Amino acid sequence: MRLSDLVHGPSIIPELQSTDRNGVIRELIQSLADHGAIPKEAVETIARSAINRENQGSTGFGKGVAVPHVKHDSIKRMTATIGRSSHGVDFAALDRAPVYTVFILLSPAQAPEDHLAAMERIFRYLQRENFRRFLRQADSRQAIIDLIKEADDSQGDQTGASSGRDR
Repeated sequence: MRLSDLVHGPSIIPELQSTDRNGVIRELIQSLADHGAIPKEAVETIARSAINRENQGSTGFGKGVAVPHVKHDSIKRMTATIGRSSHGVDFAALDRAPVYTVFILLSPAQAPEDHLAAMERIFRYLQRENFRRFLRQADSRQAIIDLIKEADDSQGDQTGASSGRDR
């Protein structure tokens, strides 16, 4: 599974407007709906489910990143998007630091194995310091898409995510 196949490019938000956790989750889910990745009529129920999931335990795993995720009956095809905040958002992360990059993963309720595989893939990428750093610096949708494709092409090469590029 390539991250570029999972992330819905048109719904990427290079500068989130929301300044709180729940607002960020809603903004990203709304963007997925606005760009046809999920049903518009399901936005509110999916957002509530994602926020309820977040209330059970923060998905802010530290290092400036959070990965809210939810399995929901109205999702027919697994999808994800990314939001970036240059100011940082409080996600009650494990390291208590603000979150600058938010991946949200929405999966069909009947595909828990696929959901876990996608989470594993996302976390594998986010463990790379270069990937996190360049993602935080990417200030356009296209720059984020290019970075994801570059990371996919590196196939696990720890330094390949940056390609020596200054962003």
